[in-house]
Amino acid sequence: MRTPITPDDVADLKTTLVPDAVLEVFNAAIAEAWDGSVAVVQQDRVATDIAAMLDISRGAVFDLKYLNVEPIYRNAGWHVVYDKPGYNETYAATFKFTKAKEQSE
Repeated sequence: MRTPITPDDVADLKTTLVPDAVLEVFNAAIAEAWDGSVAVVQQDRVATDIAAMLDISRGAVFDLKYLNVEPIYRNAGWHVVYDKPGYNETYAATFKFTKAKEQSE
């Protein structure tokens, strides 16, 4: 008998639905940016790299929601903060990864 997915199951299921290339790109970007306490990853960079690895357009990366990885990484022990410019702001959107126990925000 099928049962509905629970909120606690979403991150695990999402991991199985996201192509490996998405996590490979994020993992490499996190490792490259890691300074021992935080990694700040630019959204534009990972979108471009995922599109190249999967041979799809950047628009498809957004349409397929491949950048919505926060639950996956939170489930793996990261504290993830996504920051994008608000109205009348101009800066690059980023993902900030810190160890979950070091939640500073």
